[in-house]
Amino acid sequence: MKPGQTGTSENLTQAKELIRTARFGDAIFSLKQLLATEPEDDDRVEALYMLAVAQRYAKQPVMALATLDTLLGENPEYARAHQEQGHLYLALNRSEDATHAYASAVELNPALHASLKALVNLEQRAGRQQQAQPARERLDFLNRLPPELVNVLDLIHENKLYKAERLCRDYLQGHKHHIEAMRLLAEIGIRLGIYDDAEFLLESCVEFAPEYVQARIDYVNILIRKTRFEKAHEQARRLLELEPGNPGFQSTLATTLVGLGRFDEGIDLYKQVLDEQPGRHELHLQLGHAQKTTGLLDPAVESYREAYRHRPDFGDAYWSLANTKTYRFKDEELDLIRRYADSAGVAGNDRVHLCFAGGKALEDREDYAASFEYYEKGNALKLRQTGYRIEKMEARVQAQTDSCTHELFENRQGAGLDCRDPIFIVGLPRSGSTLLEQILASHSMVDGTMELHNILALAQRLRGRETEETSRYPGILHELDEDYFRRFGEQYIKDTRVYRAEAPLFIDKMPNNFLHIGLIRLILPNARVIDARRDPMACCFSCFKQLFGEGQEFTYGLQEVGRYYRAYVSLMDHWDRVLPGFVLRVMHEDVVEDLETQVRRILDFCGLPFEDACVNFHETERNIRTPSSEQVRQPIYRSGLEQWRNFEPWLDPLKEALGPEILGK
Repeated sequence: MKPGQTGTSENLTQAKELIRTARFGDAIFSLKQLLATEPEDDDRVEALYMLAVAQRYAKQPVMALATLDTLLGENPEYARAHQEQGHLYLALNRSEDATHAYASAVELNPALHASLKALVNLEQRAGRQQQAQPARERLDFLNRLPPELVNVLDLIHENKLYKAERLCRDYLQGHKHHIEAMRLLAEIGIRLGIYDDAEFLLESCVEFAPEYVQARIDYVNILIRKTRFEKAHEQARRLLELEPGNPGFQSTLATTLVGLGRFDEGIDLYKQVLDEQPGRHELHLQLGHAQKTTGLLDPAVESYREAYRHRPDFGDAYWSLANTKTYRFKDEELDLIRRYADSAGVAGNDRVHLCFAGGKALEDREDYAASFEYYEKGNALKLRQTGYRIEKMEARVQAQTDSCTHELFENRQGAGLDCRDPIFIVGLPRSGSTLLEQILASHSMVDGTMELHNILALAQRLRGRETEETSRYPGILHELDEDYFRRFGEQYIKDTRVYRAEAPLFIDKMPNNFLHIGLIRLILPNARVIDARRDPMACCFSCFKQLFGEGQEFTYGLQEVGRYYRAYVSLMDHWDRVLPGFVLRVMHEDVVEDLETQVRRILDFCGLPFEDACVNFHETERNIRTPSSEQVRQPIYRSGLEQWRNFEPWLDPLKEALGPEILGK
């Protein structure tokens, strides 16, 4: 904590009291003093917001707007700042500016009653009855909602999730089956990453109120997030039965079709919706992702371009182009990336995507210093968003090491399901795992699937809702009945069936499963596990310059990714000691240098006969969902092995985090 910050909360409380008692000049003076101490991010946001409010009450609208410009430049998604802008513009008789500000506010936080009311009045006064209707309907909805739940909704959109959860649970104590309260609690669970509880709540909502469309929409979305596409597809069809022809529900159905591997149907449906609504930038992006997965790279590139044409600051469109790994940005596209990456008011997620895209564009032009600046800025923004702490990961590794001992596996011999169907490929992202998957999936007896979340979900069930410090898992593995492990194995095989074709074996390429190899051994003792490993500097820097769709928060800092790699190596060494022979380590560099030898080694480990198709893996036509999809559609190449050296002048923090023991291996 910086000097002078110990009393920040007290200073903010005092400033609130000064505003409440109409001592606006004193409040302004106090808040400016507080801001001069460079408070932490959240306190700075609140101080700037309160300063703008005090300046408005003190009849200083120009200064208040300047304060809000600063606040929104740093935090463009802070809804109350947009609302405060609306109040100021309204006082200055700038009706159109006020309308725009209030609309931005309610888009970010639909529980802002004052913004909704002002928006309805402004649109009606301008004679725009149709434009006023959505705000009027939202206002009517809030007016029908119990005040406690309005507060919950507001807290959710202010990202005060634990306070919202307490208030929502308190309300449900007295109103056990209130559908909207259950839906809101599920939304809180999703934002906190407690997906199983959220799914249960939403499943209950649609059972109790089958006609309540919003609950069913949320239910479909959580099923998609959990990659439970078969069930999501069924629910998406139900939505279309409730509202036939709804383009939003059609695009959701398309997403479930793509998730089920029915790409042609999904792509056709995306195109059908876009024919009716060509301006939907996010749908062009989804179409591009589906096309890229099936190897239709040129159409995918055009879809991504179409996405940013409809919204020029749409960062994900630029990053998706960069993430093809083969696209080269034109000068005018790089100019757009630079412009919006540094523009005030661009949303945080867009800015992150733009920075990573800028890093890739400049790396391709061999401007490595400028490239690293963009990568570093994007990672810093993302790390700030996630709040990731590497200490939690290190504690999880220690817990696995402490609990998953020789004694555990000796005592549990014979437990689990006698099934050898799955081949798990684990490790860090960007370690060559997609290449190994493509090699194996080229075999006639192996189905390629995707990064399946099923093992992670089983581990989460065992962990419960407890903190890392008090978690039952993995210690609970010593306490469970042996039948429990067999049932977990059966559930895994049953739940993954939807992603398979007819081959006897299949691949689960979730890299994070390396944390749960002990659980895998207990529930599926005859499974095969392959550790895809790569040179630590090459792997870690490749992670650092990759923006992941979800998860992998450890990659957004050189120190973080270096320490994570160390923890990963430590745990894999532990598995080698307590489960000798259960894991096959495959070094990416060895595969590149001597492909056939490593292919034979991998196939022998999996109990599979040699097939030439595994060496000619790049000729295999299949759908690939990872960032390396285009790379593994080409023959082996060596050019990527040493790319990190172009950035070596800036990588001392990574070397320090890895340490000489790891770097010397």
